[in-house]
Amino acid sequence: MSNIMTFRRSSAAARALEPPAASSTPAVLGEQLSRLYERVQGSPHVFASPAGPFDAHGPHHLPRFVYFGPEATDAALRLSFLAGLDHRDLRSTLALLRFVEGLAARPDLGQGLNLSFFPLLDVLGLAGATPGRDLSRAHWARSTAPEIALLEKDARGRAYHGFVRIESAVGEDVVTIRLSAAEPLENLAPALELISSEDLSPLDVRWESAASAEFLSGPLSIADDLPIRPFELLVRIPANWPLELYADATASILRRFVLRYCGFFSYAQHL
Repeated sequence: MSNIMTFRRSSAAARALEPPAASSTPAVLGEQLSRLYERVQGSPHVFASPAGPFDAHGPHHLPRFVYFGPEATDAALRLSFLAGLDHRDLRSTLALLRFVEGLAARPDLGQGLNLSFFPLLDVLGLAGATPGRDLSRAHWARSTAPEIALLEKDARGRAYHGFVRIESAVGEDVVTIRLSAAEPLENLAPALELISSEDLSPLDVRWESAASAEFLSGPLSIADDLPIRPFELLVRIPANWPLELYADATASILRRFVLRYCGFFSYAQHL
């Protein structure tokens, strides 16, 4: 059984917003990255911490931002957010950058959090150094992509409790969310809905979950070798949605998920 949340858009809002021209997206990305780097310079909670360098086709870095909530310690909830796995569609990148910018402006997501954000994974693709790649299908221990090698190293060193991946869904008009784990999901959040219909009201929401024992791609492909056996939340936003709607849906889902899971995590630590 798959894990699916449906998130139906407002047709009026969709008609009011137009998607940006594809040719303008890299320029928008550059402007948004520059603005975010400038904003986090004065933030006590959000920091720019590029990963790398790697020297394939010249020196490159993975953009990375880190959020530390108030009173974060070594026992903090650690999550990694991944986007931009295909440079040909930067909507997930722009949406995640907007979310991080919102955290820099209002660092109110919660206490005791250690969150890492990788908004653009397909760095070499965007630089024109490699042909089209689907990094979402990469096995993290076997991939030859240097970006995946950096993610694997980061995952082994930081011991994340979970990963959240944002992608675009081509040919779909609903948001799909899939929760996967290398262990029974009941161990992650017993008797708890991580996202409920009330959280996203008045949007139409449906949530299902199931665990799988075999993972051939993504961070769970190395779950058995990590200090903590993590979960992965896959968030797929319709590619044909206007960017504003895409980003708003992403921010709403991520914020609600983190708040819910943070509450469960704090409760479990005191059992």
